[in-house]
Amino acid sequence: MILHALEHAFMDTIKLVPFLFVTYLVMEYLEHHAAGKTRQIMERSGKLGPLFGASVGLFPQCGFSAAAANLYAARVISRGTLIAVFLSTSDEMLPILLSERVDISVIAKLLGIKFVVGMLAGFTVDGIKMLIRHRRKDAEKIHELCEQENCDCEAGMLSSAIRHTIHIVMFLFVATVILNVGIEWIGEDVLAAFMQNRPFLSVALTALAGLIPNCVASVLMTRLYLQGLLTLGAAMAGLLVGSGVGILVLFRMNRDRRTNWIVVGLVYLVGLLTGLLLNVL
Repeated sequence: MILHALEHAFMDTIKLVPFLFVTYLVMEYLEHHAAGKTRQIMERSGKLGPLFGASVGLFPQCGFSAAAANLYAARVISRGTLIAVFLSTSDEMLPILLSERVDISVIAKLLGIKFVVGMLAGFTVDGIKMLIRHRRKDAEKIHELCEQENCDCEAGMLSSAIRHTIHIVMFLFVATVILNVGIEWIGEDVLAAFMQNRPFLSVALTALAGLIPNCVASVLMTRLYLQGLLTLGAAMAGLLVGSGVGILVLFRMNRDRRTNWIVVGLVYLVGLLTGLLLNVL
């Protein structure tokens, strides 16, 4: 079991390396060269952040959610953009749908729901935030993140980006091993049966299961939906909440734990409400 968990943890983690490295390289560029002008550009285009976030999140890679968590910790993107990415992230859903030769209209429906919900939730969160409080000045956030990781930024962009990437990859590998051991010990069939036998709680349970920072949640719920064992609402509740390892990265990189829990709570609430609404419709 342990060897199997190690193998899967390695495969799950190694595929994130390119996304993480590119993210840190971009952040190092902003730190070294972009200065105030780039920050101004980001602020001016930030209002469309949720639209962009909901779009890139649809790609079948959980690396985008990890990249978004890093960028949010550096305050390059808004909270609404982060939530849009988390909600729209398709993780392993799309590859499974394609491998099962699901009708293109069904795939378009599922992706469309994730995109619209993610975009609307993101714009709503950003809009409310602007109404209830003044905008914070986050010009130094990228620098603070670099200081937090104890890196020597003067050593150059490449070496700093590599160091950041190594740190987060090691963290993700250990966390994923622990998760995989727990899932194998409980059993995927047991988890499936637990959700199937409680129809009235299925939406709440699948949304809660979606918070598991591992691809197994999206795999399990997509399979159950295709087998007709989950309603559209229950499946979408979990698939909307599921953001791959994005939440893990968020808690690792963002010091503000209160904000992190607010993000998690909002993502869960949106997934829950959407699932209940879809079941009613």
